[in-house]
Amino acid sequence: MTDENSPPPDENPGGTGAKPVFRTGAEQEWEPIDLALAQGRDPTPENIERARRELERDGAAAIERIVP
Repeated sequence: MTDENSPPPDENPGGTGAKPVFRTGAEQEWEPIDLALAQGRDPTPENIERARRELERDGAAAIERIVP
Protein backbone atom coordinates (compact mmCIF):
# COMPACT_ATOMS: atom_id res chain seq x y z
CA MET A 1 0.00 0.00 0.00
CA THR A 2 1.35 3.45 -0.86
CA ASP A 3 0.80 6.75 0.85
CA GLU A 4 -1.33 9.11 -1.26
CA ASN A 5 1.36 11.77 -0.86
CA SER A 6 4.15 9.50 -2.11
CA PRO A 7 5.46 10.20 -5.62
CA PRO A 8 5.12 7.43 -8.20
CA PRO A 9 8.21 5.17 -8.27
CA ASP A 10 9.55 6.76 -11.47
CA GLU A 11 9.13 10.36 -10.32
CA ASN A 12 11.98 12.40 -8.90
CA PRO A 13 11.30 13.16 -5.20
CA GLY A 14 11.97 16.83 -5.98
CA GLY A 15 8.61 16.90 -7.72
CA THR A 16 9.84 17.83 -11.20
CA GLY A 17 8.69 14.55 -12.74
CA ALA A 18 12.16 14.07 -14.25
CA LYS A 19 14.14 10.96 -13.52
CA PRO A 20 17.40 11.55 -11.64
CA VAL A 21 20.58 11.73 -13.70
CA PHE A 22 23.50 9.83 -12.24
CA ARG A 23 27.02 10.98 -13.09
CA THR A 24 30.48 9.72 -12.29
CA GLY A 25 33.45 11.88 -11.51
CA ALA A 26 35.10 10.94 -14.79
CA GLU A 27 32.42 12.57 -16.97
CA GLN A 28 34.11 15.96 -16.77
CA GLU A 29 37.52 17.22 -17.83
CA TRP A 30 40.18 16.71 -15.20
CA GLU A 31 43.51 18.47 -14.98
CA PRO A 32 46.52 16.73 -13.42
CA ILE A 33 46.42 19.08 -10.43
CA ASP A 34 42.79 18.07 -9.81
CA LEU A 35 43.73 14.39 -9.76
CA ALA A 36 46.69 15.02 -7.45
CA LEU A 37 44.46 16.88 -5.00
CA ALA A 38 41.71 14.23 -5.21
CA GLN A 39 44.35 11.64 -4.31
CA GLY A 40 45.18 13.66 -1.19
CA ARG A 41 48.58 14.72 -2.47
CA ASP A 42 50.08 18.18 -2.23
CA PRO A 43 50.18 19.93 -5.63
CA THR A 44 53.96 19.73 -5.97
CA PRO A 45 55.45 19.57 -9.45
CA GLU A 46 56.33 15.90 -8.88
CA ASN A 47 52.78 14.95 -7.82
CA ILE A 48 51.24 16.90 -10.68
CA GLU A 49 53.54 15.16 -13.14
CA ARG A 50 52.65 11.76 -11.65
CA ALA A 51 48.94 12.61 -12.03
CA ARG A 52 49.51 13.78 -15.63
CA ARG A 53 51.11 10.44 -16.48
CA GLU A 54 48.23 8.54 -14.83
CA LEU A 55 45.64 10.53 -16.78
CA GLU A 56 47.57 9.99 -20.01
CA ARG A 57 47.96 6.27 -19.38
CA ASP A 58 44.58 5.40 -17.81
CA GLY A 59 42.22 8.14 -18.94
CA ALA A 60 38.87 8.12 -17.12
CA ALA A 61 39.86 5.03 -15.13
CA ALA A 62 42.40 7.14 -13.21
CA ILE A 63 39.55 9.33 -12.00
CA GLU A 64 37.06 6.54 -11.38
CA ARG A 65 39.47 4.88 -8.96
CA ILE A 66 39.42 8.04 -6.83
CA VAL A 67 36.06 9.76 -7.40
CA PRO A 68 32.92 7.62 -7.36
